[in-house]
Amino acid sequence: MADNETMITANIALIAFFGGLFPSLLWLWFWLREEHCHHNPKRYILAAFIGGMVAVPLVLPLQHLAATYFSGVIVVILWAAAEEVLKFLAAYVTVLRPRMMDAPIDPLIFMISTALGFAALENAFFLIDPIRDGGTVQALLTGNLRFIGATLLHTLTSATVGFGVAYAFYRRKFIQRWVLALSLVLAIALHSIFNFLIIEGNQGGMMQAFLFVWAGIILLLLLFEKVKARSNTECTF
Repeated sequence: MADNETMITANIALIAFFGGLFPSLLWLWFWLREEHCHHNPKRYILAAFIGGMVAVPLVLPLQHLAATYFSGVIVVILWAAAEEVLKFLAAYVTVLRPRMMDAPIDPLIFMISTALGFAALENAFFLIDPIRDGGTVQALLTGNLRFIGATLLHTLTSATVGFGVAYAFYRRKFIQRWVLALSLVLAIALHSIFNFLIIEGNQGGMMQAFLFVWAGIILLLLLFEKVKARSNTECTF
């Protein structure tokens, strides 16, 4: 009996893991395809992605601590700050180093890769309960909502930090640090706004949250092209 329960639990965890992984890999393929003319070593992309996944269990105790001692608006901001700072640290520890970056597009791609790794494992955690309860439809809905919502939110906020690093790529260290700090603050603000809209819990709030993210992604695509051009990349189609 215990073996059967262990097997069922393992199967649920495996299904949830791949259910969270697939959308992130699909988005990663999209962004790497956008960057088709400047290829980063695959090991760097993999390291960033895995680093993002590792950041998830590190964020959870920080968020629990914030919820224990604070409430309301402060908790929402602290939760967003924990995720954005840990995602950045994961990227910094794995790939966001001068010796691994030779063009402004690199930090943008690395931050997006880290964000998608983070989203993959976070989404997997959200899928466990619906799958365990036997709600296939609910699991699919949860996966789809996070595919177009939370996954893109993480991409947008981490890309904000990546764009800041790209913007200051050729500038002095002092300026790079200030731009990085401002980019992190902006990423936390964007994440907090999304969370506030979701917390409203009504259909209007959800719709506003998704429109907010999609508008940000459209802007990100435009900025992505500018950074790619600044990287002096010659494309062959």
